Amino acid sequence: MSSNEPSTRATPTSRSRRRDLIPLREATWAWFLISLQTFGGPAGQIAVMQRTLVDEKRWIGQKRFLHALNYCMLLPGPEAQQLAIYTGWLLNGTLGGLIAGVLFVLPGMLAMLGLAAIYVAFGATTIVLAIFAGIAPAVLAVVVQAVTRVSKRALTRPAHVVIAVCAFLALALFAVPFPIVILVAGFAGWLIGRRGVVETSKKKAPEDGEEAPPLIADDALHADAPSLRRAVLVLGVGVVAWAIPMVAVVVFTGRHSVFTEQGLFFSGTALVTFGGAYAVLAYVAQKAVETYGWLTPGEMVRGLGLAETTPGPLIMVVQFVAFLGAYRNPGDLDPWVAATLGALLTTWVTFVPCFVFIFLGAPYVERLRNNQHLTSALNGITAAVVGVIANLALYFALHTLFADAALLHWGPLHLLVPDITSFRPLALVIGVLAGVMIYRLRWSVLRTLGVCALLGLAAGLAGLPVT
Repeated sequence: MSSNEPSTRATPTSRSRRRDLIPLREATWAWFLISLQTFGGPAGQIAVMQRTLVDEKRWIGQKRFLHALNYCMLLPGPEAQQLAIYTGWLLNGTLGGLIAGVLFVLPGMLAMLGLAAIYVAFGATTIVLAIFAGIAPAVLAVVVQAVTRVSKRALTRPAHVVIAVCAFLALALFAVPFPIVILVAGFAGWLIGRRGVVETSKKKAPEDGEEAPPLIADDALHADAPSLRRAVLVLGVGVVAWAIPMVAVVVFTGRHSVFTEQGLFFSGTALVTFGGAYAVLAYVAQKAVETYGWLTPGEMVRGLGLAETTPGPLIMVVQFVAFLGAYRNPGDLDPWVAATLGALLTTWVTFVPCFVFIFLGAPYVERLRNNQHLTSALNGITAAVVGVIANLALYFALHTLFADAALLHWGPLHLLVPDITSFRPLALVIGVLAGVMIYRLRWSVLRTLGVCALLGLAAGLAGLPVT
């Protein structure tokens, strides 16, 4: 029996056994290792979970993984972190979801907190930039692998390939709002299912070693019966969890303190971040720079660069914004204490809604899993997700391989064009080496990232340009 295989293949009958198919300690360790590899924005993060949970450990099947991802793509907030909560809930119940969600953001939170402190104290250091310059191109290989693997499994029909391509073009060339892309894809999938294409088409033959069945049957995964009582309880706990620190901040620092402003502002942004962090960052930057004056435009760009090359969701850049804003407006507190408080409060109000959305909606999504109309619509969204990940991969690749890129407009076209003169040869070399490590040598993601980080550090110490 494989070391990744749980202790039993049988479908349990009791909820307690169902929850324990993957020992909590083993699942926690797996989520911890995943959390150390969550570089590269949502595309890279989904790639890591795909590789670990579906391909290597086989704790969850591809179809179930994509079903959960479809729901998370419909929600505001970081979809990759919400996918971690959903998957952790499927494997180990509510406690598993909490552990997965917390661990997913913890390394990024600590890294961003440390980097923000370093930036305030010393500015951007060569060593830190060099390490991240090595990690960023390595993520490209991970993302490319995710796109190819997910596309092979999700695009099993010509109609779904068309949906994926259209989703990619709509986002990459025409800047169509993300919610519209998802809604149209869902409607197209529903039409395809209604006309019998999905039900009558034969599935694509799996490739060797890529469609091994999951070790845990779908019916053995955790499930809570949806009910009004449970929904009210989840919503109530979530509201209280959000309100306690906010009320404390208002009471002890005042209604007009920087902490109250940050808590309320970032609570609002957490509820409207449809389409991922990129969709809301322009709004955040405008308000943080022009309205509140928490930081300068250049510092906002540097904060985004740090967030793109640290583990965890890209929206973690708001922690950097809050750190600098509170440091410069500490009130009666020590600036360092104020900065830490502002950063932690902002992180709290940003991610608490993610847990509420999943624990509130997942039981209903699971109950509708076998509904043919919903399944057909979600199949369309699954196809669009491939295009979404491919678009995110393209965006990340352009910003990794080139220092500067401009968004050009030609009528309805909105095209991100890199500045050729800002090409980064070091990033390309490390990216190619990372591809060799992953595809040729079949190294683990963590090992590949570690080696590439050392390559970046060596290049920085040798005086090579890393930015």
